[in-house]
Amino acid sequence: MARIDRLFDELLSRKGSDLHLGIGYPPLVRARGELIALRDTPLDTAEMEALLFEITTPEETRRIVDELDLDFAYSYADKARFRANYFYKTTGLAAVFRTIPSKILSLDDLGCPEIARRLSERTSGLILITGPTGSGKSTTLAAMIDHINRSRACHVLTIEDPVEFVHSPIKAHITHREVGPDAGSFASAIRSAGREDADVILIGELRTNETMKLALQLASFGVLVFGTVHTNSAAATIDRIINAFPADEQLQVRGMLAESLAAIIAQQLLRTKDGTGRVAAHEILVGSSALSAMIREGKTFQITNLMQAGRSAGMQTMDMALERLVKKDTISVQAALEKAIDKDSFQKLFPDAQGA
Repeated sequence: MARIDRLFDELLSRKGSDLHLGIGYPPLVRARGELIALRDTPLDTAEMEALLFEITTPEETRRIVDELDLDFAYSYADKARFRANYFYKTTGLAAVFRTIPSKILSLDDLGCPEIARRLSERTSGLILITGPTGSGKSTTLAAMIDHINRSRACHVLTIEDPVEFVHSPIKAHITHREVGPDAGSFASAIRSAGREDADVILIGELRTNETMKLALQLASFGVLVFGTVHTNSAAATIDRIINAFPADEQLQVRGMLAESLAAIIAQQLLRTKDGTGRVAAHEILVGSSALSAMIREGKTFQITNLMQAGRSAGMQTMDMALERLVKKDTISVQAALEKAIDKDSFQKLFPDAQGA
């Protein structure tokens, strides 16, 4: 048993999402959104190196020393997997471990809208899951891939850095590729994906305009492509993708995006009103001829109105999702107001709660 596994036991027993390790600080666990110290005494350099380098390979140890940064996945027996990030800061070596549950939660378990299931059943197009770091994008993606795995015979290819959720084949054939050990880069793995007879491709993160363009091309070839982007809203996601390209390429990218975009699910995590956990609020934009026209014409400012009018197609704005969670008494008005896009309008919906 590695020494760090004792800290993982603490993390799991507290149902925490992250373990933070830094020299000069005690080990910290994020549980229900708050950081909690596991002990009073801080970590020193010797203990930190002993904890972190006991679970890395010689090649991984060389990379953190040479490149000052390392991402990998660590499996703790059959209890859980963790996405590890080692890095250096002013006080020295540090690390953050994100919990990846060994059990993949279903769309029902997560309380995802029904449209998420219908989108998973598509056979082509680009579906983007967006939101800030720690908003549960990977968990939602895993649930959508799990639904595909349970419902149809197809080839699912995931390209990640590192591989997070490991799917065992049920009806689908699953191929996991990890950037680093299995592929030189996201771009090279995505290029190769077109020759691997995949029906569904999950791309861990669309970080560059090259990976974005390759994902758009795959989606236009009749493949269902999932990807994540670090943006807070559907409209911002479209602008982010287009603006990632030089001006002379943007017209072409608008055309590709208008043709291939199936949906954007932008999500935020909020503490529940009773303080026992967290719940996701989803903004949902579904592809349509109206959306395609807006993308081609650069009228992304009209997307909010499109989502407000598109309830029958499963669409909703973030503020609509937050309003629903408040009315269900799942979250507080104050928590919703922090995440609301139009805070003034949202506050007017609940005048009795103002100042509460």
